[in-house]
Amino acid sequence: MTTWVQPVGRDEVAAYAEGIRRVYAEAFAGPPWHEDPAMADGYVERLAGDARRPGFVAALALSRDDPARGEAGASGETEGGTVVGFATAWTTPGPFPTDRGYGRIGAALGPERTAAWLVGALEVDELALAPRARGAGLAAALLESVTAPAVDGRCWLLTSARAEPAVRLYHRLGWRPALAVPDGSDLVAYLGPLHPRPAPQAGPSGTRRTPAGT
Repeated sequence: MTTWVQPVGRDEVAAYAEGIRRVYAEAFAGPPWHEDPAMADGYVERLAGDARRPGFVAALALSRDDPARGEAGASGETEGGTVVGFATAWTTPGPFPTDRGYGRIGAALGPERTAAWLVGALEVDELALAPRARGAGLAAALLESVTAPAVDGRCWLLTSARAEPAVRLYHRLGWRPALAVPDGSDLVAYLGPLHPRPAPQAGPSGTRRTPAGT
């Protein structure tokens, strides 16, 4: 496939909604997520509101000769190519959110570190790639695109410790856990490679985390 990554503005992202929906369903169907394809519909609905968040940025991985191309209504094909991956990010608000998995991360870090490390930083909400597009460096390019605007390198994300390919990617790109993941935990916050943070510290014993972004 001939592929490339391009940023898209908040007012453009809706035009790619079908392609984003399809990639989301494919990317999160397998382990460790095992999401029902119907959840992709909910994500696209949520994305319309997320695009209005302060600091929202997005990037798409596109293909001009994707094998799935040719069924525009089903494959997410646009004039520029077929969507095979996407990433979104925005500025984490203060006070720090407590819904989804945020409350557990906030409790594990404590209020001071949460405010210093996460509030006001660029948060990568989703990074997804169609299985057929993996292995070409697109995930790294998507992540680099959406984190480029991070002021002073302050960017972060939440992921499952069981998402081993993603975790390997983050480590390879220089991302580091904000705190050590205790045994039995499955959610971890990663700080970007240029994030001005001290060395990672262990979280409270017995803290249980579940994915916030799913």
